[in-house]
Amino acid sequence: MKEDSRQLEFMEIDLSEEPETTVVPVPDRSTIVRADLNLTLSGGILSSEKRFVEEARQLAEMEGEETPWVPFMSYWPTYGVMSAPQRKWYMYWRTEVRQGRFPDTDLSYLFVHIYELINGIGWQEPQSGYNQLKELWINYRERLPQLDVYMQEWIIDFGLVHKLNMSISEMVDLTSGYLPMEVLDMELQRLLNNHLSGISLKLLQRYYDYDITLSKFYRDGGKDVLGEYIPRVMSLVDSYLLRTREVGISDQFELRNKERTMERMLFRKAVYDHSIYGKSVQLTYIPIGEHTDFVQFVTRIFRCTENKCRELLGFRGRLRGKTLEPELAHVIERYLDKAFAAERAPAAEQPMIRIDAEKLVSLQEESEYVRRALMIEEEPVCEDGNSEATMLIPSSVHETEDLKRVKDTKASNEQEPPCVEVHISPSEEQAGMEPLTLQWEAASSDLDEEWVHFSGMLSPQHVQAIHALLGGNPDAELMRVAERHGTMPALLLDEINDLAMESIGDLLVEDDRLVSEYMNVFEQVKR
Repeated sequence: MKEDSRQLEFMEIDLSEEPETTVVPVPDRSTIVRADLNLTLSGGILSSEKRFVEEARQLAEMEGEETPWVPFMSYWPTYGVMSAPQRKWYMYWRTEVRQGRFPDTDLSYLFVHIYELINGIGWQEPQSGYNQLKELWINYRERLPQLDVYMQEWIIDFGLVHKLNMSISEMVDLTSGYLPMEVLDMELQRLLNNHLSGISLKLLQRYYDYDITLSKFYRDGGKDVLGEYIPRVMSLVDSYLLRTREVGISDQFELRNKERTMERMLFRKAVYDHSIYGKSVQLTYIPIGEHTDFVQFVTRIFRCTENKCRELLGFRGRLRGKTLEPELAHVIERYLDKAFAAERAPAAEQPMIRIDAEKLVSLQEESEYVRRALMIEEEPVCEDGNSEATMLIPSSVHETEDLKRVKDTKASNEQEPPCVEVHISPSEEQAGMEPLTLQWEAASSDLDEEWVHFSGMLSPQHVQAIHALLGGNPDAELMRVAERHGTMPALLLDEINDLAMESIGDLLVEDDRLVSEYMNVFEQVKR
């Protein structure tokens, strides 16, 4: 082995002089602890959270004048760690915020104000505190992205504590769906039980068994298309299941029988005095995201919808995997075909419908007996408390013997039979929209009691659907009617068929068109 022959080298150090040291001054405690507040504190030493709340109550009404901005960064921001210039800026900034102005500032200033609000300082009604928290978040989240991590939890805590009717769906949109799973489960449960059309893609994407954002179609423009149609398709499937199987999506998977309760810790990582509202709140929810069959079902609905959208938009490639049952797939694809066709069709002006004055005069000139048998009266039909349809039907049709005598009289006259007019006038569904009126003319001998009964059962959306079917572009017009009433074309037509079966004993619509054998009843409808 070769020996290392190198000599050890030493550095010579002169110890005759005192070494120089870097002087680090101890900061003045007055810059760390606020000592000029006249606090009346009893019961011994307060925790930092309780001290903050006591100080906040004394400063709650204080306003500040305009002053130069001073930076402020603190891991645990409170009044006590502010310097005098920082406190002046904070009071000025908070005054501006309370007046609806949101100047640039540091995140630590924001946290102090947020701590005030969650501890009940700065508002009289909980809804006001909630609104202030939301306004802070909305107005500063782009400038201070770190705010999202905290606010999405604290605002939900605030709503739960005060039992507010908050919109978790709005929180989902603000956070792109990244809320705690139990909170998302609560919101999805509410939507499944009430109004599924209010669901969003951002909420649903947490329930698919794969990351939809990795899809090339999603990244290359499909995001907006799916965001528009997925809620409609979910609502369509739920309505279809209710209609055909008498159970919606929620009941189909028996989700309601799987409730779970947990304790949710309040305002984590915030300066919060838990003696005010408690340490936690009880949360009852259904763990929908853990239900494998439900996740598979909504995933297949999404896959079916995306594949159809790809086809309609000419996008190459299809998603693979387990497919949706053919019946539901057909319902979805049929709806999307019509929806895309309606969007591409040029918007047609709604025709102006008028009463045929000549026919009306002709009827008035009939004998008093005929007028009484075929008298038109108003009978309002209300829906949802806001919409109103006016159904104008003969008032004396219940007198069977009278009708027989009228028919005999007309037959002996050897003249063209007078027309029976049934006016169906739905009220305005949207501001500035002309009400639709159908003038239905048919020989009175053909308009028997069953048809009169059918006419009386029609609601405004059914009237408008018939109006659409009689137009030159029925698919597009029918789609507009359905969207206006928050439903689907297929459901509207099914409802009309149900009413027809109940009254005239036969289907009125087949293949999305009026049955040809009944066209003679509608062929004289004035548009």
